[in-house]
Amino acid sequence: MLTKNLREHFLKTGPYTYAGLYKEYFQSLPEDPRELGELISHQIVHRVTLREGNTNANADLRYGDMNDYPPFRHRCEDDLFLTAPAMAAELFRLDERGFVPDRAVKNKLILTCRYVSVLVSAIYKAKGIPCRSRAGFAPYFQPGVSMDHWINQVWSDQENRWITFDADGFYDEKAMGLNQYDMEDSRFDWAAKAWLSIRRGETNGTEFLYADGLGTCSLKAVIRYLFYDFHALMNNEISYLFQPCYIDEKFDDLSEAEFMELDELARLLLSPDENFPALQKLWEETPKFRILNSPLVGDWDTLPLLEK
Repeated sequence: MLTKNLREHFLKTGPYTYAGLYKEYFQSLPEDPRELGELISHQIVHRVTLREGNTNANADLRYGDMNDYPPFRHRCEDDLFLTAPAMAAELFRLDERGFVPDRAVKNKLILTCRYVSVLVSAIYKAKGIPCRSRAGFAPYFQPGVSMDHWINQVWSDQENRWITFDADGFYDEKAMGLNQYDMEDSRFDWAAKAWLSIRRGETNGTEFLYADGLGTCSLKAVIRYLFYDFHALMNNEISYLFQPCYIDEKFDDLSEAEFMELDELARLLLSPDENFPALQKLWEETPKFRILNSPLVGDWDTLPLLEK
């Protein structure tokens, strides 16, 4: 049973999921996770898929002929469309029909999983259905590796549970042994569980990989997703460059006391519904968890807040 407090919270929007003038349009989109996910997958191409062209996941051209994507367009539009209405506006600009299954490759957006997750959350919230973005690691893309990834959970009143699903593409579900639109929670490596398993010495964490091209793994990768997940659960689905100031490029300077604070955050995130009051308390009373870096202009304006 979803409590009144949780229902109200996950119906709220943040700066990334507020639908604005697109609310009515979002309400017209499919409600079923598979129908909605497949429609969105016709609008968006992952930058890796674009880079690999008509090979690997796109060998059957399920995403279209990548040779049709204009060479002068951005190869990754994560930098441009941080919010759900920004994504929707660009999709309408490129094709005034909106979200259509026959969208031409040249009119698709090149976006990664966080952006798909934000768009999905915004659509369900606009429909009056509790939804949340979640950040962690997906072990189902390639053996032996759990890649950083964002997914969604939407509340089903009919089934009285969160439905966990991954709308970031057309997966080969048979080969992966996965129902991407109703995944068992055990199929996803939640950031909190990954963090605690490394801290307890159950794994060295090299399987948890952050796709920054540098091979960042283990705690240095998971710490990012611990905060992504925490912020997402607070309706603040920060993008990849954003992290709390006090940890941004300062991982090696963290004290054991600070690691223990993160252990407690992870413990609470293991059961976010059950521990929601405590998570909200942390959100309200721990400024350093919320004061973010500023990739554009630096941290001159925010660092003084941490010194108070």
